[in-house]
Amino acid sequence: MEQKIAALMDLSHELGREERDLAILGEGNTSTRLDADTFAVKASGSSLSTLRKEDITRCRLDALLPLLEKEGMSDAAIDQALLDARVDANEKKPSVEALFHAYLLTLPDVEFVGHTHAVTVNQILCSPRAREFAENRLFPDEIVCCGVASVFIPYTDPGLKLAQAIHKGVQEFIRTYEHRPTVIHLENHGLITLGKTPQAVLAAMLMSEKTARIWVGAALLGGPRFLSREQVARISGRPDEHHRRRVLGL
Repeated sequence: MEQKIAALMDLSHELGREERDLAILGEGNTSTRLDADTFAVKASGSSLSTLRKEDITRCRLDALLPLLEKEGMSDAAIDQALLDARVDANEKKPSVEALFHAYLLTLPDVEFVGHTHAVTVNQILCSPRAREFAENRLFPDEIVCCGVASVFIPYTDPGLKLAQAIHKGVQEFIRTYEHRPTVIHLENHGLITLGKTPQAVLAAMLMSEKTARIWVGAALLGGPRFLSREQVARISGRPDEHHRRRVLGL
């Protein structure tokens, strides 16, 4: 457990580095699965760049996952549910986004989750072309780090409603592609990356921001020109790319 917490802090610090323009102040959050019953998540209001051990809250999955089926919960009731989910009542209040972290950490081979408000990614997600950005791919390394497509979630009120929308969107993605996603794009909000290792989460986050910079530049030149579905499938299935993913810890 201590190793997982240390890895979560390292991941948070990497995502919070000021020069990366992924998150400032209290933006964004991170989590990791601790065992079959619990996970750790960034506490509400804490900063990724300066996250300390005391800014991480352990929560029980069985206290939060049932909320995905609830309708009409008030903000006060959701806040109380988050507090009640803590393993230790002396720990800080978990981020309201702990609700979607709880769900995503139940997906196959997902041990870490990161969420940021990356600047260039948000330039596109706050535009009319947001879905187009999420559902297409531009170049091979994007496919290697971010998968064949991203889940796109239309703007939804953060908290329980967003967690429910993410649950629905991910399930639709799995039915379409027969595997879980690596990246989730949230319209007018930000992005989520998930993986088995902190390296996978960080790589997908950094590659998403690089892709967004290329996308914006290509749009200024009359593009972007996307890879075809056949080209995406070819890159995704190549043995050398599978080897590269393993070497990179993806």
